[in-house]
Amino acid sequence: MIDPTAYDNADFIPEGHSFFERWATAADAFREYMPSERMKLDIAYGAGERQRFDLFLPEGEPKGLFFFIHGGFWRMSGRKDWSHLAAGALAHGWAVAIPSYPLAPKARISEITRSIAQALEAASTRVDGPILISGHSAGGHLTMRMVCPDVDLPEAVRARIAGILPISPLADLNPLIMLPMNGDLRIDAAEAESESPIFYPEPDCAVEIEVGSAERPAFVDQSIRMADAWMKAELIVAEGCHHFDVIDPLCDPESPMMQRLFAMAED
Repeated sequence: MIDPTAYDNADFIPEGHSFFERWATAADAFREYMPSERMKLDIAYGAGERQRFDLFLPEGEPKGLFFFIHGGFWRMSGRKDWSHLAAGALAHGWAVAIPSYPLAPKARISEITRSIAQALEAASTRVDGPILISGHSAGGHLTMRMVCPDVDLPEAVRARIAGILPISPLADLNPLIMLPMNGDLRIDAAEAESESPIFYPEPDCAVEIEVGSAERPAFVDQSIRMADAWMKAELIVAEGCHHFDVIDPLCDPESPMMQRLFAMAED
């Protein structure tokens, strides 16, 4: 029997519940700081009210598109809570798109995957050049799903994906079936099979999987198993980082995470 707290995070991180407000505050401050002409907010990519993305533009012509997918176990949060994570990529001269997407229980995970593919296609029409995709937790799952062969992306978009950086990703959804959160997610055996990146062949693009050494063991295990399944993937275990601070390096253009990310587009 799986531990019902195996994928809980906030209760196991000092002041864990404060991070949600801290992220939202940082995101608000970032948008206040950004020149309005370099922000294109609330761009529709579908008919649903949550099918919107924000696009942040660097100074000068973008080198490419960095597409970031937020986490929240497919059940919570939205693009407005994560704007500050665009800072590192913008400093490197990349445009950054951050989408919201339909949430469970209204949407199943398979529907969310299709929605993110729509968002990626829509964002790709606004920025030329290579595409790098990253996401955190459930967003890490969706990041990997974008390079699985069953996802409906135009070949021209797929060919532009230079690399992906799933951070603390959920690679195998089967363990979630027995958790209380599945009352919202409604994952069954068929969807666990079709929506788990670990069951798909590895993509042609570069893959780096990052997880914190101080995360819950279930998240570390998911990352290790994913790296074993996609044998060319590089696994980085960030020493001392937990599930909530492991994404902080996205804000810092000089961080090793960001240096490795943009090296993917140069290979």
